Amino acid sequence: MAKGVKAIGKKKDEEEGLDTAEGEEWMQGKTLVKPPDQLELTEAELNEEITRVLTANNPNAPQNVVRYSFKEGCYKPIVFVDQMAIHFELEGNLVHKESDEGRRLTAKQAEVDDGGGDERPDNVVIKASKREQKLTNQFNFNERASQTLNNPPRDISCQTEPPPRANFSATANQWEIYDFYTEELQRREKSKEKHEGQFVNKEEDKNKKKMIQAEIQNDDISQLTKAVKIIERMVNQNIFDDVAQDFMYFDDASDEFRGEKGTLLPLWTFQYDKAKSLSVTALCWNHKYNDLFAVGLGSHEFTQQGGGMVLFYTLKNPNYPEFIFNTASGVMCVDIHEHLSYLVAVGLYDGCVAVYNLKKKTDQPIYNSRASSGKHTSAVMQVKWQKDDLDSNHNFISVSAGGRVVSWTLVKHELVFTDIIKLPVIDTIPDDLKDVVPTVGTSLDFHKQKDYSFLVGTEHGKIHKGSKYYSSKFLETYDAHFMTVTRVRWNPFHPDVFISCGWDWMVKIWDQTMKSPVFTFELKTSVTDVAWAPYSSTVFAAVTTDGKVHVFDLNINKYEALCQQKVVSKKTRLLHIEFNPVHPIIIVGDDRGHVTSLKLSPNLRKKPKEKKGQEMPKGPEVEIAKMEQLLSSLR
Repeated sequence: MAKGVKAIGKKKDEEEGLDTAEGEEWMQGKTLVKPPDQLELTEAELNEEITRVLTANNPNAPQNVVRYSFKEGCYKPIVFVDQMAIHFELEGNLVHKESDEGRRLTAKQAEVDDGGGDERPDNVVIKASKREQKLTNQFNFNERASQTLNNPPRDISCQTEPPPRANFSATANQWEIYDFYTEELQRREKSKEKHEGQFVNKEEDKNKKKMIQAEIQNDDISQLTKAVKIIERMVNQNIFDDVAQDFMYFDDASDEFRGEKGTLLPLWTFQYDKAKSLSVTALCWNHKYNDLFAVGLGSHEFTQQGGGMVLFYTLKNPNYPEFIFNTASGVMCVDIHEHLSYLVAVGLYDGCVAVYNLKKKTDQPIYNSRASSGKHTSAVMQVKWQKDDLDSNHNFISVSAGGRVVSWTLVKHELVFTDIIKLPVIDTIPDDLKDVVPTVGTSLDFHKQKDYSFLVGTEHGKIHKGSKYYSSKFLETYDAHFMTVTRVRWNPFHPDVFISCGWDWMVKIWDQTMKSPVFTFELKTSVTDVAWAPYSSTVFAAVTTDGKVHVFDLNINKYEALCQQKVVSKKTRLLHIEFNPVHPIIIVGDDRGHVTSLKLSPNLRKKPKEKKGQEMPKGPEVEIAKMEQLLSSLR
């Protein structure tokens, strides 16, 4: 091949007229061999400078990475992507020569090299000088390893005789089981009688006498409990005599000089020493015994969860609760049955609902939901008793932070659940997350006349109106608040009016036939609860996180509250409020576990004056007409 190339080169040189000499190959002309498909460029194109910029960006790095933003509730692309690409990585065993270990290795290598040479005097001197050098750090060491001989594994096995076997079969009927148990009980009783007849002695007689005396003492104490409780209430009435007198007879005479304004008179403060670290999460009056009310204690904070309590106080004994029930999780809501005042429904933070019986002498619930019986997966925010069903079974309805509205029926010894409806997911949540992110229900209330109609407030500020008989979707949705709805309640008199409040500082009154609120009041701080007065369709009260109670009467003033009064100390938040169904008092609960009772002054419970010779009409029809007159002026 080389000879062929040389011949071709010679031939070309001869054609071009060049003198070539075979002996002088270095003087021969050399030609470039170009491929036939090489691109032909002009001189200008060859001289053109092309600039190439190298960047540190990784061309294989993904540019479309997205992450879910919990703040905005949607997926957002990631701007900054890691551009570093590692092509090769190797852990080396190099040692810096100026380090202690490097110097030691260098000295050792020099000794090895010198050991193979001749034993010359200069070498001996060098070795002596090297041996005299001391290590700067006596704790430096080298790792050395050796492999030992592994013993071969050996298997040892043995065989035993199989245990004896026998086949047995029989049929067990209900009467056979019953007969067996009765025979066993008779046999045990006979053996006891024989045993007692054989081993009766003086010590056993003494023990029996002691047991009989203890039982007699317990019976005597149980007979005295009622008398002791009456004496305790009499002592408390003497201690708090001035408060009891104010509760019964005091009316603030200065209301005559205040015009429309009124005041709140503090009465008793109820507190339990073991509940100091808990917040009041629910208040509920007993409809049969008007001096008795229930207090739910727990916490709304996720990081402060622990046990909870349900306490029952009476106005006759503010020092100590009448009943105490401890719960494994924080109590979130409480409701007392309207007719059977001893039945109490409780919702807990862990999703359980429980029913307590005040007649029982145990602190354990008679009914409790479990995971197998449809337990809520999130905190139960509200429970409400309902009328008995067609089978005369007691039932109540609950709403949870998981978005479920569930009906619970008390059947024999268990709670049977029925899902009524699930709260709809808001539109801003992606479709693939709508089954994962629930709508949190915060409040629930049923219509006073139409017991099948209910309202549900949500964390996103919406209020849904639904029916127990129509579970496919809600009948109406109101865009009520910009933030969480903390409470929604139907008016006890007018069938179309309800009230709501929320964290957006607003209290709004609604007509269910209209999409926008009829009245709106701004209280300049978050509103945690609101309640209608049981004696008037136009009076309501609200509590705020700055510790104030606001009392309104729309029939007197449609624009501002008749009373704004701070009733707790600084840095204490009011969380719940309830009107007494008979007496002119309210109770408010705060985040320190305290419940304060307040009496309304005459201006806050003003009734129309009776004219001489005329009887003023009374009853719910008058209250409905009073509210209807207000609504007609705004429609």
